[in-house]
Amino acid sequence: MVQADKKLTEPETSTIFDLNNYLKQQKALVERALDQSIAIARPEKIYEAMRYSLLAGGKRLRPILCLATSDLTGGTLEMAMPTACALEMIHTMSLIHDDLPAMDNDDFRRGKPTNHKVYGDDIAILAGDGLLAYAFEYVATQTKNVNPENIIRVVARLGRTVGAAGLVGGQVLDLESEGKSEITAETLSFIHTHKTGALLEASVVSGAILANASEEHITRLSNYAQNIGLAFQIIDDILDITATDEQLGKTAGKDLQAQKATYPSLWGLEKSQAKAQELVDSAIAQLSIYGAKAEPLRAVAKYIVTRDR
Repeated sequence: MVQADKKLTEPETSTIFDLNNYLKQQKALVERALDQSIAIARPEKIYEAMRYSLLAGGKRLRPILCLATSDLTGGTLEMAMPTACALEMIHTMSLIHDDLPAMDNDDFRRGKPTNHKVYGDDIAILAGDGLLAYAFEYVATQTKNVNPENIIRVVARLGRTVGAAGLVGGQVLDLESEGKSEITAETLSFIHTHKTGALLEASVVSGAILANASEEHITRLSNYAQNIGLAFQIIDDILDITATDEQLGKTAGKDLQAQKATYPSLWGLEKSQAKAQELVDSAIAQLSIYGAKAEPLRAVAKYIVTRDR
């Protein structure tokens, strides 16, 4: 737990933070925990389908953010890892469902055939449902040495994040906006703040809640997360135009083909990139009081606007 602000105002060091090494180490920890989180049971097919998508790789950015903010605010790896895994389960559910023919109808995800292409639409839907339900069970049963009230706060936060007030609501408005020529920046921001940003924000804030951080720190980290969440989506929109299928691990150009509302279609590529950088700069400003201890979060923010996949 954070005892006083003076612990979080360390002077900056001249050592260059190695983000690649940090992400590699944290991802390895997350991958191991995810592999251990779900065992094959009866009926085998549903567990195989759940594991197929959950263990298909990816950046693991959401669990890594949860672990980073827990560490920043005085928590431990053991306290945060069950929630970190649950966040990836929820994210994976959203990808499985998003790829379905009734949604984005995509054949590839993370360089592999999508879940419904391997197991069929019916099992893919159920695999997503299974991961979502299990995410809440996993937080409730596996989180140790954390104030029970804080566990409840995290569970409630995740529920709101994934429901109609968050991811589901953003997805509905996204679907309703397809093919419409007049989409405002306000509508587009609502879609992505809810569809993408809400889960990134929950990832950051959950780590702090588990560590029993003060409301001041939770608010500051929430502001950081909101900014990187929107920047992340803007760059996603840009990459859908500029990157290849191989870079993305999925079909490029799907947004344009589906006539989706995107930031480049509204502002153009150059202005979209500039807006993403502005958001990242604002996010980094929220970390000023933490000194060198927040370098992982700063580096992640910078990575968001420079990534190519």
